Amino acid sequence: MPDPAEQLQRIYLAGFELQTFERYPQSVGVIRDGCIALLRSTPAGLQVIGSPGWRMGEVMGVLVEKDGREVFQAKTEIVEATPERLEALRNFKLDLEQLLTATA
Repeated sequence: MPDPAEQLQRIYLAGFELQTFERYPQSVGVIRDGCIALLRSTPAGLQVIGSPGWRMGEVMGVLVEKDGREVFQAKTEIVEATPERLEALRNFKLDLEQLLTATA
């Protein structure tokens, strides 16, 4: 059974920033290279809530298709999903998944 404290330490040591948000008191945000994911503690260890996205101030933009193109959107705010941002998000997801499933 993964220990959430050990998982967070592994994530932090891998270069991710940890942040808490008033809007999501039961979760912790992990941030790197503009990408963000929310994690919650479960009996099986930390799990990602929803899908990682792009940090847009205090909110997370989710990847959506709008007018035939991919963008990150948080309410009415939109950020282009450039190839560089999409690559950063892919790497972020892969690295985070590996860190969450790694055994000490």
